[in-house]
Amino acid sequence: MRFNPKADISGGRVTDVRGGGGGGMGNLPIGGITGGGIGTTIVVIIIFLIVQFAGGGGGSGAGSGGPAETTDRYEQCKTGADANRSEDCARRAVELSLENYWAKVLPQQTGKQLRPTQVVTFTGGTSTGCGSASADVGPFYCPTDQTIYLDTTFFKDVLEGQLGGRGGDFVEPYVIGHEFGHHIQNLLGTMGQVRTQSGPTSDSVRLELQADCYAGMWTKGATSTTDKSGVRIFESIDEGDITEALDSAKAVGDDRIQKQGGGDVNKEQWTHGSSQQRTRWFTTGYQATSIKQCDTFATNNL
Repeated sequence: MRFNPKADISGGRVTDVRGGGGGGMGNLPIGGITGGGIGTTIVVIIIFLIVQFAGGGGGSGAGSGGPAETTDRYEQCKTGADANRSEDCARRAVELSLENYWAKVLPQQTGKQLRPTQVVTFTGGTSTGCGSASADVGPFYCPTDQTIYLDTTFFKDVLEGQLGGRGGDFVEPYVIGHEFGHHIQNLLGTMGQVRTQSGPTSDSVRLELQADCYAGMWTKGATSTTDKSGVRIFESIDEGDITEALDSAKAVGDDRIQKQGGGDVNKEQWTHGSSQQRTRWFTTGYQATSIKQCDTFATNNL
């Protein structure tokens, strides 16, 4: 993965905050989830957000620990050259590319206009529209405030350290692309279709696999995305980057997480889909010519 050094990435909607935590995410529906540690929480968090969005289960509101303060973490991120040197600046470039891609594809293929989201990074904990989040929850999208939250220690500490992912510079873009996919689902009303939260063909699994498919769509189109002046944001995304994305998708499959947690593989407890399903739907999106090909709710072949 390489960014165009001439690209203006200053428009990327990425901010960093400190403080504002406390309270907790409320009554998480943890029952029935196998595995342990942060791997379990990663599986649980999306279920919680689905329940919250659908009007179920309570949780503490945002701001229970006081307002968060924005830091200057991304002030130096101005160009693609900065993105090639810095993981922080790469994050801003990726968000800008995702916004540019979906701002074109969404209205063209669905008639819906894109309402921008943003990526908020934090360390330790922060308040969100879905309650207070800690570093343990992993990256997630909150439909209430339409924001992606990310503790950047997740990739080395959890995805590589606990779940055995290989890592690489395209791992984080894949994850952000997946979470942006949840924003697209929110705008399209797909989240409102979620009724069942566990099982191999559950609505939760369908939602997650579709977000992987959307991440694949963006990955294929990323090299055509541009800044506000029409300068391409990416110079290249190569086969090695695709391999890194597929490895990351495999690492966060429900069967893989269950095995890593020391438990048996139990499909009835799945919330995100198996490693094979996640990689297959990312690939489906990468090869797709229409967003309709990512309709996981319209197929029995997950």
